[in-house]
Amino acid sequence: MTPYSLAFYLDVVTTGEVLGAGPAASPEHVTEVLGADFAENVCGRYAMFRDYGLVEFHWQRPSGGQPWSGHHFTLQVHRLAHQGRTAVSPVLRARYGRFAPRLRFGKLRRLLDRRGVPLVEIPEIPANAPSFRTFLQPASRVAVSVVGARGGYGAADRLRVGDVYSVHAPLSAAEVERRTAGTVLRGVRQAP
Repeated sequence: MTPYSLAFYLDVVTTGEVLGAGPAASPEHVTEVLGADFAENVCGRYAMFRDYGLVEFHWQRPSGGQPWSGHHFTLQVHRLAHQGRTAVSPVLRARYGRFAPRLRFGKLRRLLDRRGVPLVEIPEIPANAPSFRTFLQPASRVAVSVVGARGGYGAADRLRVGDVYSVHAPLSAAEVERRTAGTVLRGVRQAP
């Protein structure tokens, strides 16, 4: 087994789930999986997310009386460089052990390649380029955001070029199409 937290990231990128809870999971299911130690943030009556430190799950609903519908989850990997152990829920530590303060994209990509799980670079949102680069795992719809340049982006300033900033699922086909529409991919850099 891959040591420490690397196995966690490999599992998430490969499956598009956190311990079996996917982006569409209900709040109740996520609580069953990750426990009740979270900060809940309700944004009006139509959006909510639960913050487990490293992991955040987001929900939406069409009106205040409707049940929550899963929208996406994000692994806020950059928090590990600042909050360390406190950013990782006890459930994840019990399952995967120690989490390193940084995740090197090159190492993650090599391990995924060995599993036959490719990552494809897609164009970055213009506001985030060149500070970040995005890589998509097409089957699981998981996106990996990587620090692409030093400076100018808050927490990324404390990370190194080539560190994973966050992992997000799902990245919709519509979003990928929006990013690639009309974009010439000449000169796309090689992964760090």
